[in-house]
Amino acid sequence: MRKLLFASLVTAGIISAGVLVAGPDRTPDDPAEIQPEVFTGRGEVKAATAEEFMAVTANPHASKAAADILARGGTAVDAAIAAQLVLGLVEPQSSGIGGGAFMLSFNADDQSLTYYDGRETAPAAVDENYFMHDGEPRDFLRAVIGGYSVGVPGVVRMLGLAHEREGKLPWAELFGPAIALAESGFEVSPRLHKLLERLPQVNVRPAISEYFFTDKGEPLPVGTLLKNPDYAETLRVLAGEGAEAFYTGEIAAAIVDAVRNDPVNPGVMTRADLAGYRAKVREPLCSEFLVYRVCGAGPPSSGGTTVGAILGMLGEFRLAELEAGGTMLTHLFAEASELAFADRNTYAADPDFVAVPARAMVAPEYLVRRARLISREEATDAVSGKPKPFDGERRPAGSPEKPNTSHLAIVDRYGNGVSMTTSIETGFGSRLLVRGFLLNNQLTDFSFTPKNADGRLVANRIQPGKRPRSSMSPTIVFNRDGSMRLLVGSPGGSRIIDYTARTILYHLGLGIPIADAIADGNIGAIGGRVELETGFFPPPTVRKLEELGHRVVERQLNSGIHAIALTGDKLHGGADPRREGSAVGR
Repeated sequence: MRKLLFASLVTAGIISAGVLVAGPDRTPDDPAEIQPEVFTGRGEVKAATAEEFMAVTANPHASKAAADILARGGTAVDAAIAAQLVLGLVEPQSSGIGGGAFMLSFNADDQSLTYYDGRETAPAAVDENYFMHDGEPRDFLRAVIGGYSVGVPGVVRMLGLAHEREGKLPWAELFGPAIALAESGFEVSPRLHKLLERLPQVNVRPAISEYFFTDKGEPLPVGTLLKNPDYAETLRVLAGEGAEAFYTGEIAAAIVDAVRNDPVNPGVMTRADLAGYRAKVREPLCSEFLVYRVCGAGPPSSGGTTVGAILGMLGEFRLAELEAGGTMLTHLFAEASELAFADRNTYAADPDFVAVPARAMVAPEYLVRRARLISREEATDAVSGKPKPFDGERRPAGSPEKPNTSHLAIVDRYGNGVSMTTSIETGFGSRLLVRGFLLNNQLTDFSFTPKNADGRLVANRIQPGKRPRSSMSPTIVFNRDGSMRLLVGSPGGSRIIDYTARTILYHLGLGIPIADAIADGNIGAIGGRVELETGFFPPPTVRKLEELGHRVVERQLNSGIHAIALTGDKLHGGADPRREGSAVGR
């Protein structure tokens, strides 16, 4: 029924098929919302099957690079590094070495799961009023563009740390695919062209304008061969000198110069901020869903707690009796998401600065109590709970996370797996292009206001050296015997959490094949309304949800869900048809 509905809308011209464009993403009832990753079309379901290894990334060039590394005997970590370096070239709006990432890595030899935190940090010179102006929070776009929003990049140090612990091939060898592609060039894709055309204020600085735009100020046409010798040279330095070269020397000097000397919106980052950055190894956060163990990134990511809470609450209902996209399951999902986000907005922050009751937030007994707040008869107001034994007083606060980022999933021949989400935050980040790569705007993931209306300090306020709260949700799901069952994640700002949780729910809770689960209609319920992906929910379903008390908005929900499901001796890959990714294996 749902696929027929989508097909009929394509036929009627309401939705574009293939890679054609759809209408604006802003909703009439939310005119101030900025959608940095606009809808650029939708293709067919993308599925692949393999037995030995598999890589699923957001771009075919990156998937091929990762698969080539795997074919040479590299580990999943090796392949993730190669993929990230290529993604920073061919999908520069979403991630790159000027940003940050979270990685979950499963090691088959000792059955261990490691959580690598490569999240950006705030420079030492910030204070809690950094995003305030005349007593009011700064306008988002004014805060984003330029050096003011740039956090100390973490992904290169994180990749270096992961390679030291779990790499097999030489570090320098992993840079080969990206260097070769940067020198020979790649064709500008329809998606990249449309994003350059539609995202606000991309060509506002000379370097980014000269790289992505013609002399007349128009986005490079589709098919243009785009070379990046500056990026190739940067990668050569990192390949030869190691990750440390990013944080000291000429690369670090160029980053600081671009940030501090931005002509319109300079930042405060110093060479000492870069030299002092450290990636961290943290404990993954695991929770229960049906017969599975769902493991994700704990704080400063809010992904592990919130995905785990949504699924844990939904596990209290008879899911087998419900239908994907049906009124009742959509209602229950929305209610669970609202409750989980109420806790997330209240408690989640950098655990090095704020006590975060992460394990208590996904404890089975706590989620049973939270699930009892969900009514099958009506929508209810979501309030944060009191996860025990946490006794502190907190108040909820949001942050203007925007839907961008990239996710990759990799399984190697040795049985290792990587689920990694990587980002420069909004589309094209701060718009500062330095030595061939874009710098992030991750500082805008902090809450702009340091205090709530009652004067209490916000957990996610900006502080020197602090990592902003994130919604990135790299997830690995395990069977009861400890074997991997599913690797999954998505871009999408705060909606990442719902995209990831819905995919897990549909695949493991309802038995839908992973590629079909990815392609099915997205649901967003992150505060105050229920968002339904256009073309998947028939009018009677929308009407019934409204009768239950939901404020429903239909819109394009631009996920980039990538996953690998393991069943028996098979690897089943799925790439999101809403983007240009691919699944490659052998």
